[in-house]
Amino acid sequence: WGVAVASKFLAVGAVVPWARAGAGAVATQSFANTAYGPQALMLMGRGLPAEETLRRLVRDDAEHALRQVGLVDAQGNAATFTGEGCFDWAGGLTGPGFAIQGNILVGAQVVEAMAEAFTRTAGPLPGRLYAALLAGDRAGGDRRGRQSAALYLAKPAGGYGGFNDRWMDLRVDDHEDPVRRLGELLR
Repeated sequence: WGVAVASKFLAVGAVVPWARAGAGAVATQSFANTAYGPQALMLMGRGLPAEETLRRLVRDDAEHALRQVGLVDAQGNAATFTGEGCFDWAGGLTGPGFAIQGNILVGAQVVEAMAEAFTRTAGPLPGRLYAALLAGDRAGGDRRGRQSAALYLAKPAGGYGGFNDRWMDLRVDDHEDPVRRLGELLR
């Protein structure tokens, strides 16, 4: 389970990505409610599907109109939400095993390029997530520019010494071409 993210926002990896082995992955953005990450992982970890988890997150958040969130549960079911108060261009899409969303993007072509890259890229999840992120960046990405990017992945006993599930936690917090730099770190 994993999340890839890029933004014209300092240290985006400290806010957006959440993942837990056996539960799923969450990306919370656009006036991010960081409580969405742990809440969604707890609910999905108990077996609640991504769609129902999303309904509960949004229902219980008085400021949900400002939020954007994507979830993928342990079975690969995906859900995405974009509140009507998000800045244009804002939207998302889902497919088997992925949820993609963005706000303040140059246009819909960004999420479309990401979905195409994710689905046509073969191999392990880190490379597929990175391919999607790179495609979105090269399709125009954040209309404000570039600043940071991150790749966060979890798998059972994937962390240092096998003591936790944090398999990869790569961050580029402030760089003129953060997605390219993230790719260098991944390689």
